[in-house]
Amino acid sequence: MRVIKLLITVAVIVAISMFSGFAFSLHAADSTGAGSDGSNMPKKPDDATLRAKLSPESYAVTQQCGTEPPFKNAYWNNHRAGIYVDVVSGEPLFSSLDKFDSGTGWPSFTHPIDKAEVVENTDDSHGMERTEVRSKKADSHLGHVFPDGPGPEGTRYCINSAALRFVPVEDMERQGYGEYLAPFVAAGLISAKEPGEKTTGTAILAGGCFWGMEEIIREIPGVVETRVGYTGGTTADPSYEEVCTGRTGHAEAVEIVFDPKVISYEKLLDFFFRMHDPTTKNRQHNDVGTQYRSAIFYTTPEQKAVAERVLAAWDRSGKFARPIVTEITKAGPFYSAEEYHQDYLMKHPNGYTCHVLRPE
Repeated sequence: MRVIKLLITVAVIVAISMFSGFAFSLHAADSTGAGSDGSNMPKKPDDATLRAKLSPESYAVTQQCGTEPPFKNAYWNNHRAGIYVDVVSGEPLFSSLDKFDSGTGWPSFTHPIDKAEVVENTDDSHGMERTEVRSKKADSHLGHVFPDGPGPEGTRYCINSAALRFVPVEDMERQGYGEYLAPFVAAGLISAKEPGEKTTGTAILAGGCFWGMEEIIREIPGVVETRVGYTGGTTADPSYEEVCTGRTGHAEAVEIVFDPKVISYEKLLDFFFRMHDPTTKNRQHNDVGTQYRSAIFYTTPEQKAVAERVLAAWDRSGKFARPIVTEITKAGPFYSAEEYHQDYLMKHPNGYTCHVLRPE
């Protein structure tokens, strides 16, 4: 009976989305969640800030109660260990340890990390009664909860990927979520860290549009996290539009957190030279401008030495018809790009890219 109810619910939601003619189906759910009752909650960012910070999809879901299409979202089929945080506030909401395949095409969890951090409201839109789920601190619309889950509580939290940001277990401590690691250690998914032990390295690379580079890099074994952004220029905390003018001096770049036990910095640079054309100055294919230059931003003297050695080897390899023009520059501030740029091709599988990983 639960399976029948689940299939009926999914069919109704999908039909609504198709009827609307949009990728996101907006509904008039009750938006009087936490924070609207005068309680002492952190102040929610204003609308202009939210529009600048969030992708159009994340804004539509979290601020306008939208529903993303099933099977065409970032995390429905994500099997990596880690936690899912509110895309607006960063508040931890769900864990991969509680995630299961519901067959609906949306991320599904048996329960939140802390039930006190979510708010449930009655939603009677679209001619049916459902229970809406919102984050308590940011008042973000997340999705709905249904009484047909597999766990002891029998609940299925059906959550929009666009309302979440995934933090891999390997990077939880670095991003300030170390207090949530204990269940992953208990499950044998990560070892308890010795005090002062460094388990990851960081590389910063620029080679044209960061969408295509990130898509290739995140699939490389040993890469535990990627973040796209802007670096190498003089403007503090620039916007994408500012970088596109070419006046900030910044390059579109990818910050890569990697496990040196799995992949070395040298091997990572070999992948870098295989995925872009390092012989075209301030250009990658159709993308022209200083923001599309080829550059290695080293973080230590050791990285500089490795970068110089690897570049020289590739220049001598005969694999390119022209000399390599890749810059090797000391890393400065790295400014994270807007949320809609992060994991762009993961969110938009048919989106633009000019990067291909060439054979070794």
